[in-house]
Amino acid sequence: MNKKRIIILWFGSIFSIVITVFLWFCMNAVKPEYEKVEAVVLSSKVEQVVNRKTKTRTNIYRVQVEYKGKSYNLGNVHSASGYYKGRRVQAYLYQEKLYANIEGVKTSTPVAYLYFTFLFGSFALFFITVCQTSQYSQSQKKLKSV
Repeated sequence: MNKKRIIILWFGSIFSIVITVFLWFCMNAVKPEYEKVEAVVLSSKVEQVVNRKTKTRTNIYRVQVEYKGKSYNLGNVHSASGYYKGRRVQAYLYQEKLYANIEGVKTSTPVAYLYFTFLFGSFALFFITVCQTSQYSQSQKKLKSV
């Protein structure tokens, strides 16, 4: 690894982080067009997933609702306690999908997908940059001591 590559990695990391911050502001400013609707709960269940390594349990809430004769899986549900069969609940219709709250709608926009892609990419690129810089620094110290 030469010094030029390290400099390019650092510029790439900083550029990616700046783009990520910009996209965060864009994601929060976006006003998606959704419709507030009333749906009827068809079923509600909690699935528990166990991590084999850490033995931690994670709950996944599966709520199925009906709106205008069509069945939907309700997105972004944080708890299944208020969703019992036959109950009318408020939902948000956005691009042929129903969400339990506005946050679910906002995180389903194209800008949000781009933001999350850059967010994870920035973390990965920053990690790679730090590792490569450390390796380069160690190799330079070895060269100087010889």
